Amino acid sequence: MSAPKGWLVAAPRSGGGKTTVTLGLVAALRRRGVPVRTAKSGPDYIDPAFHAAASGLPGTNLDSWAMPPALLDHLMAGGPGAPPLLVAESAMGLFDGVAAPPGRSGAAADLADRFGLPVLLVLDVSGQSQTAAAVALGMDRFRPGVRVGGVILNRVGSERHRLGVTAALAAIGLPVLGAIPRDPALALPERHLGLVQASEHPDLEARLTGLADMAERCLDLDAIMAGAGPLGIPASHAIALPPPGQRIALARDAAFSFVYPHILAGWREAGAEIVPFSPLADEPPPPGCDACWLPGGYPELHAGQLAAAATFRAGLLAFEGPVHGECGGYMALGAGLVDAAGVWHAMAGLLGHTTSFAVRRMTLGYRAATTLASSALGPSGTRLRGHEFHYAQVTEPGTDAPLATMQDGQGNAAGSAGGARGRVGGGFFHAIAVDDPAI
Repeated sequence: MSAPKGWLVAAPRSGGGKTTVTLGLVAALRRRGVPVRTAKSGPDYIDPAFHAAASGLPGTNLDSWAMPPALLDHLMAGGPGAPPLLVAESAMGLFDGVAAPPGRSGAAADLADRFGLPVLLVLDVSGQSQTAAAVALGMDRFRPGVRVGGVILNRVGSERHRLGVTAALAAIGLPVLGAIPRDPALALPERHLGLVQASEHPDLEARLTGLADMAERCLDLDAIMAGAGPLGIPASHAIALPPPGQRIALARDAAFSFVYPHILAGWREAGAEIVPFSPLADEPPPPGCDACWLPGGYPELHAGQLAAAATFRAGLLAFEGPVHGECGGYMALGAGLVDAAGVWHAMAGLLGHTTSFAVRRMTLGYRAATTLASSALGPSGTRLRGHEFHYAQVTEPGTDAPLATMQDGQGNAAGSAGGARGRVGGGFFHAIAVDDPAI
């Protein structure tokens, strides 16, 4: 097998067109018969699902703040039979992260530096011309160990516009590997937690076909293939989070879909079996399972249906093993959920809190958690790294003991969070990995 190579698709900021370029590039290469594996930097559930749809292969997340270096190396290697070509997509701007020791900031630049990934820089050139070259030059020279290998011009207004920017980039030695005209039709629909999920697009195949067509027209695919950089990946083996049981009931439908692929892959590597079920279809946790995991998602959009799912709720109440709810799953485990219209809906009642999507405030950021009780996350005192991203708020806290104490990404105390009652625990915290370099 040939040596692994790759690109990191990045930009100076969010909204510059990284996802459009990534999906178009991956779909076009797949059309050519080139197998591509994909990754997303940072905490993001939604983009990896689009990556997987475009490539036909599972994607993963890579997060230098939340993942120990050994886990990063293990995930970057991809496992036996992984395609040698990687296309990774940056979150936010290339250098955007938190104050942290070198290589642990969460910025995509950490990945470029650690693994030698060249940057395929996507520049939104609307409203500028030669100045785009100054931005690209700064991106190329800002951090030793991070280099721009090529530039994609996005939202180009005309041929004259393209030529002006291209000439300025040529003068500083950066090749233009594609130019995409302004086209609002390329944008994917969004809602409050990001893009509408890949599984909810009835026309996803047609959209990916259109993006592949765009890439064929607008990108120099041969030059991009030739410019992929060799990856330096230290040998390693690690799992992110020990499995909570040998046979894990996993809620999986439109209300509960935010579960990281690397978490599930690690559980399977450890010998666990994952058995999906659908609360929206009023299915209980399947028999024979010894742990139940309710991931995040959009329960606030399906609160009435969940409240009416009597078989699901009875099955949860009767379940004898540990039950854990992350974010949306935590909302479903509480006494009630108030939807955007202000209507209260009964939830499972395994924990005593009430959450509201009518009382909204965005909470976003990295979190380090130390558990205060034994739970599906591990024994009391387990240290984890992850994040929060939600708009719903706890309006009635109930009387349950907190699940964990929290710190933000800079190590500042962020209080206690979540709830724990016997075998049941949960919180808005999404676990990414155990905070232990030995794992």
